[in-house]
Amino acid sequence: MDDPTKTDQAPEATEATTSAEPSSGDAAAGQAADSKPPTPDQVKMALRKVKDPELNLNIIDLGLVYDIAVDGADVQIDMTLTSPGCPAGPEIMGDVERAVKAMPGVSNLTLNLVWQPFWSPDRIEPRVRNYMGL
Repeated sequence: MDDPTKTDQAPEATEATTSAEPSSGDAAAGQAADSKPPTPDQVKMALRKVKDPELNLNIIDLGLVYDIAVDGADVQIDMTLTSPGCPAGPEIMGDVERAVKAMPGVSNLTLNLVWQPFWSPDRIEPRVRNYMGL
């Protein structure tokens, strides 16, 4: 079955606000609303599970995440992609959304796709750059 989030078009700079509010029949989501809000470091750890499928490296080590802000149960993430035409962009953005919404204590997610500063390989973690021979 085709993934409706995958497109052949280049992603545009966007801002998406999503809610992780529980439905009345979802006990696990109900726990999320009643849980202590996550710290930015906890969000960062969750984002380490999100990989760029083309490079098979997580988005934190790649330097795609520019900022994580937590205000109570609201999480805001500023991130970019390796290029505006990144074919894996919709998949990565969807994975970020799923990873953060699954965290206990998260009610709302604002995911900002930004292009300033533009991503370059210099943003990759130094240990990963060395491993890659860059």
